[in-house]
Amino acid sequence: MTPLIARNRSWSVPLFFFFIVGLSPWSVRGEEDRGVVTPEGTAHPSHGELRINLSDLIGELEAVNPEIKAARQRWEAAKAVVPQVQTLPDPTLQVGYQRMPMVPPVVEGAMYGFGQEIPFPGKLSLKGEVAQREAERLEQEFHATRLRLIATLKEAYFNLHFVHKSIEIVEKNKALLMHFEKTAKARYSVGQAAQQDVFRAQVEISRVLDRLAVLDQQKESLHAAINRILNRPPAGPLGTPEEVHTTILTILLQELSRRADAFSPALLATAKGIDRSERSVSLAKRQYYPDFDITALGLRNDKINDNGYQVIVGIKIPLFYETKQKQGVREALAGLEGARENFAATRQDLLFQVKDGFVQAQRAERLITILRDAIIPQATLALQAAQAGYGVGKVDFLTLLNSLLTLQDSQLELHGEMVNHEKALARLEAVTGGPLNGGLSERKPGS
Repeated sequence: MTPLIARNRSWSVPLFFFFIVGLSPWSVRGEEDRGVVTPEGTAHPSHGELRINLSDLIGELEAVNPEIKAARQRWEAAKAVVPQVQTLPDPTLQVGYQRMPMVPPVVEGAMYGFGQEIPFPGKLSLKGEVAQREAERLEQEFHATRLRLIATLKEAYFNLHFVHKSIEIVEKNKALLMHFEKTAKARYSVGQAAQQDVFRAQVEISRVLDRLAVLDQQKESLHAAINRILNRPPAGPLGTPEEVHTTILTILLQELSRRADAFSPALLATAKGIDRSERSVSLAKRQYYPDFDITALGLRNDKINDNGYQVIVGIKIPLFYETKQKQGVREALAGLEGARENFAATRQDLLFQVKDGFVQAQRAERLITILRDAIIPQATLALQAAQAGYGVGKVDFLTLLNSLLTLQDSQLELHGEMVNHEKALARLEAVTGGPLNGGLSERKPGS
């Protein structure tokens, strides 16, 4: 053993212990009965640092988001239309005076009465059904908007979690690289290492600083994005996300597709659009039938001090049906066909999203298992061996550095796949109509 190695024996053992403890890829957070596994080897926020909870953010989103509130108000406005279109047109109050001296006896006196337009039977009820289906369609659009924004919030939250974890991992590795730089300088000073080792360590430290700057920008951008969704000032503070626990998706693809068909608000909205268009066709055909106008007048003849009355029934004749009623039916039929095609397109898109989210979740689960159980433990052992070998001159600095970067990339990939998995589940919840209750199970240690 060289004198330098003998002098450095005091730090080589603590550093090796640091690798064993600080770089172990996984540890169990909590009891095994919870089945929650989280990555280890990253710093955790201090007790005074604000932690943000996803459930609280979702509750705030539903209460304050302007897009959700606007969708709800559109729904409320549509519901108020239904009783309006089912009600008869406003009656007309008529007051006048007549004098007819040409025919004896002279008729002279006041006129008073009212007029009422009466649509052909069935028109008002059909108008009400059309308005009711429109209100139901807007209700489903409200739910679709809500689920879409919740999924958007979840994705931003999980991305923010990944950025925070990335910063923690890179910060820790920066400290290790700085320690490697000191070690390389010490070995170079006694002729046991090349100056290139020092330069390479310094380059990697600069690359780490560059990466931290990018991550910090991404963190601030995600803060602004989440604050915007929550209707907060974009520049306002936010906090650190809580730990993300991966869960296994146990629902089959066929069941997810069935849920999308049955419960997806976006698909239900297009189905309500078909119902509305079908009733619009019936209403357009009913326009061939005439409406009525009834007028009742009371007459006063002051000359003979007597009263009379007059009743008039008018019928609106659809005389211009070729350019009006017939074209209205064509318009309604085209709208119905368009609604059906829109339904088919929406359904195809939703089923694609279900399949895409399902396979992404499955892929993430497989990669998480491989990274957690194989790659990261192996990379940890490789780094420990490289660190010990470099201390005695059996391994060059480039091997030590590559071992550290391989472990760092694997840890980042693990957190990225955990986030991708949860984002895929969030998208599945949005297209299947809500939480995947009964379809998730917590990942047990070693599973």
